[in-house]
Amino acid sequence: MRKKPATVRIARWSATHPWSAIGLWVLFVALCLFLGGAAGSNKISDEESGVGEAGRAGRITASGHFVEKPEENVLISAANGGKLDVATARKAAGELAGKMKALPEVESVGTALPSPDGRALLLPVTMKGDTENADTRVQPLLDASAATEKAHEGIRIDQIGTGSTAKGLGETLGEDFRKAELISLPLTLLILLVVFGAVIAAGVPVLLAMSCVGAAIGLSALASHVLPETSAVSNVILLMGMAVGVDYSLFYLKREREERRKGASHLDAIEIAAETSGHTVVVSGTTVVVSMAGLYLAQEATFASLATGSIIVVAVAVLASLTVLPALLAKLGRWVDRPKVPLLWLLTMRSNESRLWPVLLRPALVRPALTLVVSVGALLALALPALDMKLKQPGSDDLSRDIPVVQAMDRLTSAFPSKGTVHQVAVRAPAERAGEVEAALKTLLSRTEGQELFAHDQAPTIRVSADKRVHTVAVGTPHSPKSDGARKSLELLRAWVPEAIAPVQNAEGAVGGKVAQGVDFTGHLEDRMPWVVGFILLLTFATMVIIFRSLAVALSAILLNLLSAAASFGALVAVFQNTWAEGLLDFHSSGAVVSWLPLFLFVVLFGLSMDYHVFVVSRIREAAVDGANVRDAVRDGITRSAGVVTSAAIVMVAVFAIFGTLSMVEFKQLGVGLAAAILLDAVVIRIFVLPALMTALGRWNWWPGNLNSARRGQHAAGSDETRQLRLPHPVPAGATQYGQEFGGQEQASSREQAYAPQQHQQSYDPQNSYGPPQGWTQQEQQGHDGRPDLYPR
Repeated sequence: MRKKPATVRIARWSATHPWSAIGLWVLFVALCLFLGGAAGSNKISDEESGVGEAGRAGRITASGHFVEKPEENVLISAANGGKLDVATARKAAGELAGKMKALPEVESVGTALPSPDGRALLLPVTMKGDTENADTRVQPLLDASAATEKAHEGIRIDQIGTGSTAKGLGETLGEDFRKAELISLPLTLLILLVVFGAVIAAGVPVLLAMSCVGAAIGLSALASHVLPETSAVSNVILLMGMAVGVDYSLFYLKREREERRKGASHLDAIEIAAETSGHTVVVSGTTVVVSMAGLYLAQEATFASLATGSIIVVAVAVLASLTVLPALLAKLGRWVDRPKVPLLWLLTMRSNESRLWPVLLRPALVRPALTLVVSVGALLALALPALDMKLKQPGSDDLSRDIPVVQAMDRLTSAFPSKGTVHQVAVRAPAERAGEVEAALKTLLSRTEGQELFAHDQAPTIRVSADKRVHTVAVGTPHSPKSDGARKSLELLRAWVPEAIAPVQNAEGAVGGKVAQGVDFTGHLEDRMPWVVGFILLLTFATMVIIFRSLAVALSAILLNLLSAAASFGALVAVFQNTWAEGLLDFHSSGAVVSWLPLFLFVVLFGLSMDYHVFVVSRIREAAVDGANVRDAVRDGITRSAGVVTSAAIVMVAVFAIFGTLSMVEFKQLGVGLAAAILLDAVVIRIFVLPALMTALGRWNWWPGNLNSARRGQHAAGSDETRQLRLPHPVPAGATQYGQEFGGQEQASSREQAYAPQQHQQSYDPQNSYGPPQGWTQQEQQGHDGRPDLYPR
């Protein structure tokens, strides 16, 4: 007897020791959360996240060990936006300065400065402490500003700075994510209720997915001490964890229920689900992990952090599906289908074959070549806008103008341009050259005077490190970060800095800042993207070849996923680089796609699309192994998998679409891009492209291998009555039923009965309960163990 697959052995142990498996899982999740909370998160620093010259400027600045103090800018202007009453404004500034100085959180208050146009006053305030938690200490300052504004009619007081901006954005965006979480969980539960028609069955995938997210967040915090993490990693873990966690549980649970309906005992159904859907979960999880690992080749700290978080949550979701899920199903028993939702339960338990899917698949099965040309042509047309994709880093100009702190930022930068878009010039040289460096920077600043590309409302201040080795200066520009003016000013500075410091021996300089980071980051991605994409395609191809032993299946998987990714990129560009959807999705178009998104989106899409592809092709292969010809195998495989794939796709699209409602444009683009891709993949690819391609390829689907005829019965086209499986029937008298005894001799069981239609009885060899039917040739019998070989080994 051949050794059972690992997924079956694990499921068998979990099903027969349910409390042990459940207890170990709870302990694992609790331990991950405890250790992660105790260790804390190690965030990516500025010098670690930068690339190119901007990254070099950040590292030079960091080497100066400057003491960074949280700064607040208090802007006093007319309440109606018109001419400012200077006397009232100065009186308010004096009162506010006095209140601020009395606060224990304030270190110093500067002199109020008028704007060049005389419409505003700026009161600079420096807080005590570090910049990391300034948002938690800034409220007394905000209260003082609000009280002063209330006491002086006709003026408006805005406060923008390290703490106030972080607090304002944090509250708005935090509320966004809380709202997304509150919507996503009930929505997912509602969808699963429709899928299963029972409350417990709907709750199990959600509960499991949430436990996976919790464990992954704890593990990610631990991993951050090796690879520092970005602040967005917890959001990505939530997004990926809910998607794959629910999907994997759904695959497993639907197959277990399907086998029970065929007559298998509860434990037998779990084992069958482990060998089929469990295998698919492992393959799908492996492809997602392989895809996400490609992000490490981007050689950028943020991508490495996102890759680590995604890999952890996918691995945890696979582990949960293989271990604790069988235990839960075994312990719940028939209670998994309780309490039933009357109408939905009847709909989910219909035994008759779907009438819809054969109709949807008819064009692909009857006229595969024509269907393939039309569907692929439509996807390519949808992908066309992607050729005009423009990339840029997200910034303050991408935030919703409805956010109060963003409105205050706009008023500040309008009155004082030097407080808006800023280029950071950093120079490092031996301490004895400090005088020469300062003179060189003054010469550089003199070249910016009179230039429209630079701001002149305030004179730039040169900072010197304690050891006199590092000098920095902030040079402002009146142009927004996304504008051509900001880029041109950056180009000028980067040309002038080497000229200015050339006479200084052993000096090195660089220009950084938000604009520089965006330019360098985009250029870096363009250089690294071919390596990342090539790595993902190569490893995914190799994985598919190993799993299915078919170059044709592997190659078609790569091509179809590239096609759906290209179409989703086209949809992303059409929506966000234009203005027609601004009102619909509540965003302001910057005329570009967030620079980090295409690469991350490609990697995630390639991994998640493989979920459906592997699952559907596995069911098609099962039908082919059973003896179906290609057309029938394609029809049966897609029809039999339609319910679970459609359900999983709806869950994913719903979860991703919620992210499209958030305020930050990068999350809008991420949510819309993922939702569009999954929708295209689950509908267009699955209904038209995949069945048409496999039908057109015929027996070449399994090239260079083939489905051994010794492992198939005869299958007449369209006739279920001629289908036969290579299983021993009937079960001999006295054979031990699997699920009743686990310790003794295992012979033919209800598991075999569950695989085969009841009306087909093959002759049974009493000497070998797993042997082939009588009359098979020696070649047919070779290597036979009495069970269908669903996956090549």
